[in-house]
Amino acid sequence: MRLESKVALISGGARGMGAVEARMFANEGAKVVIADMLAAEGRQVEAEIIESGGECLFVNLNVTDESAWQNAVETTVSRFGKLDILVNNAGIARINTVEDTSSDEWDLVMDINAKGVFLGTKAAIPEMRKVKAGSIVNISSIAGLTGGRTSSYAASKGAVRLLTKSTAIQYASEGIRCNSVHPGVIETPMTSPIMLNTRDGRELNEARHPIGRIGQPEDIAYGVLFLASDESSFMTGSELVIDGGLTAQ
Repeated sequence: MRLESKVALISGGARGMGAVEARMFANEGAKVVIADMLAAEGRQVEAEIIESGGECLFVNLNVTDESAWQNAVETTVSRFGKLDILVNNAGIARINTVEDTSSDEWDLVMDINAKGVFLGTKAAIPEMRKVKAGSIVNISSIAGLTGGRTSSYAASKGAVRLLTKSTAIQYASEGIRCNSVHPGVIETPMTSPIMLNTRDGRELNEARHPIGRIGQPEDIAYGVLFLASDESSFMTGSELVIDGGLTAQ
């Protein structure tokens, strides 16, 4: 098993990519903590993992709240003894131009997508330092590489990209790695209502990807699994683009 004896904390793990990551991690031997504000969905994933023979715990987490992050990490260590892996997966999307983006929307997107990653990383590092190892995987986006008509979203994901590199440089000597994942259009509860809710929207986004389809959460989860595992031990500060060829054009 690729994550045997590892303990992983996944923010936004109640649904979408986070839930798939949680199930995949558990199947690979990890003890998984799902951290999310969606309690019903999170506890359902927790129950499914436990029923299948895995070890899992749901904790309530607002990623913009520093004390909530500290509680999530403390609960993880109290239950499972350590923290090896952090996946900063929680995020929201807003598709607006600069002029159409309100100040409140900007603050909301930046708080969840960028500040949430910062707070999670800050809370996890002291525990990873104790075991002299750790892997932090931050979910950015191709919007963090190329921009587009996504002002607040692109800015937040660009921030995640560079925070990842800064974290990697600062903590590599302590055995703590940090890498970012950059998905293309993935079919999740976050993106579907915005980009895939009409036939035209789906066909347009399928055509944007040279590979000819919309990405699925499993496509991203396999990349996250690789970065979380010791197989990627020589990678830190890297960008893993999983986008069906979209940014190769």
